[in-house]
Amino acid sequence: MNNEIISLSNISREYIVGNELIYALRDISLKIFKNEYVALMGPSGSGKSTLMNMLGCLDTPSAGEYILNGLSVANMSDNELAEVRNKEIGFVFQTFNLLPRQSALENVTLPLVYAGISKAERQQKAEYAMEQVGLKDRMMHKPNELSGGQRQRVAIARALVNDPAIILADEPTGNLDSKTSLEIMGLFETIHKNGNTIIVVTHEEDIAKYAHRIVRLKDGLVENDQSNKDIRELKIVDSI
Repeated sequence: MNNEIISLSNISREYIVGNELIYALRDISLKIFKNEYVALMGPSGSGKSTLMNMLGCLDTPSAGEYILNGLSVANMSDNELAEVRNKEIGFVFQTFNLLPRQSALENVTLPLVYAGISKAERQQKAEYAMEQVGLKDRMMHKPNELSGGQRQRVAIARALVNDPAIILADEPTGNLDSKTSLEIMGLFETIHKNGNTIIVVTHEEDIAKYAHRIVRLKDGLVENDQSNKDIRELKIVDSI
């Protein structure tokens, strides 16, 4: 189908640890479509993190084919993967990964610097992304002057700024309290309604229930892949 954004065919990932061969992923085939909202779940050792690294072009498979937005990425060089990552994927991490000495706005511009976009356009796009996540009045603040929720919003603005095909979020509420987690998941719901494809990697059932489809991994295999019939409803965030 032409609205496939991710197509994994018979993906495997093996590691050699000492004299032992570890199978992190075993013959995984998975399709994700444009504007889907998917949760990847699984216990520690399930292959969830390896699959996230694969989807995010941070790692390459030992075997199999990965088509991302029409591009075959399984055999790309590190430089080619870096270019695809910056153009196609917006990352949101549990630990925010913000540069402490840079302002919120400067942090948001970083993907645009790597993309070679002019300073004036970088400023314009970054300011718009900050407005989208409701932080218009916090642009010049350093990360240590922001709350955890605000820092995650900056990270989400940075993920959005390059207009990526996919938002890939790794345990995005892992360092946040319950109330702030709800606000962040509301923001993701709004981003999804605006047309983005979202993949959330989580071990928390409560967080996975906001997604519209849940893929469960166990022992490097897809154990279960089904639509979420019980999507948790959220108040949509107005600022995006």
